[in-house]
Amino acid sequence: MASSDSSSIDRATVDAIKSALKLGYMHIDAAEVYNTELEVGIAIKESKIPREKLYVTTKVITNIADIPKAIDTSLKKLQLDYVDSYLIHTPFFAKSDIDFQTAWKAMEAVKASGKAKSIGVSNYLIPHLKATLQTATIPPAMNQIEYHPYLQHGPLLAFHKEHSIAVTAYAPLTAATKAKPGPVDSVIADLAKKYFVSEGEVSLRWCIDQGVVAITTSGKEERLSDYLRAMTFSLTPRECKEIAEMGEKKHFRGFWQAKFDENDRS
Repeated sequence: MASSDSSSIDRATVDAIKSALKLGYMHIDAAEVYNTELEVGIAIKESKIPREKLYVTTKVITNIADIPKAIDTSLKKLQLDYVDSYLIHTPFFAKSDIDFQTAWKAMEAVKASGKAKSIGVSNYLIPHLKATLQTATIPPAMNQIEYHPYLQHGPLLAFHKEHSIAVTAYAPLTAATKAKPGPVDSVIADLAKKYFVSEGEVSLRWCIDQGVVAITTSGKEERLSDYLRAMTFSLTPRECKEIAEMGEKKHFRGFWQAKFDENDRS
C-alpha cells in the first residue's frame, strides 16, 4: 500500500494507473483509506491526459468529522481543483439519523463550492439512504456497493431506481474469482465460451447489462486490456436472469463481513 508521505511514493501504483489510462480507462476510483491519492495525482499529471477527459472519484471516511478539510486534503494530494464524484465511504460512522444528515449537509456544501461535480455514498443500505434523503436538498448521485451474483442486495437496486440513484459495483468479479466454487460457475463458463471472452468479462457484462457501473482493479496491463472486451458484447435478458437466479442459491460477502450477520443479504 502506498504511503501518504510524499517522500515514499509507490511508483508501481503510479505506473499501474498510467497503464490503465493508456489503455483507455478514464475513471479512476480513489479514497482516503486506499492511501493512493498522491499516486493518482502523479499518474494523472504524468499521463498528460486533459483533465476534462478523466472521471476521478475519491471518498471520505477517516476525516468524516471535518468534510471541508477532508476534500481540501484529497484535492491537494490529487493535484486537482475538483473531483468528478465525492463519496461518503461507509455508513458505519453514524450513530443516528442526524449523523447521516449532518454529514450529507457538509457534502452538499462541497458540491456547492465546485470542489466536487457530484456527491454520493458507498456501502449504504436502504435505512441509511432513507435517513439521508429525509433532509437532503441534493440526493446522492450514486451508491457504490459490493455487487455480484452472490450479493444482490434484495430490494436495494429497486430503491436506487425509484430515487434516481446510480449504482456502482465494486468487486463485480467475485463470483468468478474468490467465491468459487459456486452455482453460477457452469453458467458463466458456458457464456464465456459462447462469447469468446473470459469468465471475468461475463461477470462485468452482467453488471453493465443491468445498468450498473462496474469498477474493477488489476495491476496487470494484459488483464486490464482483456477487461475492455466486456464492452464488445451483451448478455441477453434471459442470460442475465439465469445468472441472477443461480446466484441467489449462494451468499458471499467479500467486504465488511464484521458489520453483518453471515446470512444477511441486504
